[in-house]
Amino acid sequence: MSDDTGLPTDWEVRHSNSKNLPYYFNQKTHESRWEPPADADTEKLKVYMANHHSSSANGRSDGAAGEGKIRAAHLLIKHRDSRRPSSWKEQNITRSKEEAIEILKGHEQSINSGQTTLGDLAPTESDCSSARKRGDLGLFGKGQMQKEFEDAAFALKPGEMSGIVETASGVHLIQRIQ
Repeated sequence: MSDDTGLPTDWEVRHSNSKNLPYYFNQKTHESRWEPPADADTEKLKVYMANHHSSSANGRSDGAAGEGKIRAAHLLIKHRDSRRPSSWKEQNITRSKEEAIEILKGHEQSINSGQTTLGDLAPTESDCSSARKRGDLGLFGKGQMQKEFEDAAFALKPGEMSGIVETASGVHLIQRIQ
């Protein structure tokens, strides 16, 4: 294992300029990937990524929304029936959809009670790579997201958060930013 990242030897975290996201790179084999290597120490990696690769709450601004576009953040919990049941946090996700919903309900209660925010939870709890940006998906228009996600996100007013939304990716809480 290398230093405080939790990554195996020869692996490092690099930053993609085109996607503005961190990714994993093997210096020896030149393999690059969005998901961490199988033998990474996920607990160490989670802490490292939250400390070094998540933007601050308003650390970046995309300016005014483009024509017909909105900006939203989300918290994704995947389950074994998700389209791709693995994430940066967990190589093989085995929880049931019901368990994923229960986890998300707990997060929803914490957010609604004012204990925390979606942006504060996303870096350690979301199964989406957007966790590194506090769940921020940036600007998107109609037809860019899965239909259930899009319908829920576009129905929100800026600042509002959805209830639990199910898609092929898993279960989400969505917060409209702008």
